[in-house]
Amino acid sequence: MEDAPQAAGHPFVVAVKPLVDAMGGTMVPPQEARGDDVVLSWEGEDVVAVRLPHLSDSLDHLLAELERRHGVPLAELDRKTKQSVVRILENRGAFSVRHGVETVAGALGVSRFTVYNYLNRDNGR
Repeated sequence: MEDAPQAAGHPFVVAVKPLVDAMGGTMVPPQEARGDDVVLSWEGEDVVAVRLPHLSDSLDHLLAELERRHGVPLAELDRKTKQSVVRILENRGAFSVRHGVETVAGALGVSRFTVYNYLNRDNGR
């Protein structure tokens, strides 16, 4: 929100910033909001607009966040931790994105078949 420095320190903006960052969104001044942006108001005044990422960008953001959380590239995780990552990604809807399984498999350094096995194992199939 470089264009609206007065809003950057607003208590509401400060409060929602961690959520917007976790979603991979971007904050923009409300007057720059586009049709699919979400304008947030505080006490009747538009304070900030949130630009949500496209689904494919969200998956990349999720993978990057999980990598930061674990402190190593996802491909270097042990099998049990990779299974946990797949569960987290499934809960976050990662596999509803086109090529989601392929993207996750590439990030984990495993085959698509392995990702499907992790998914099936967790779902009791």
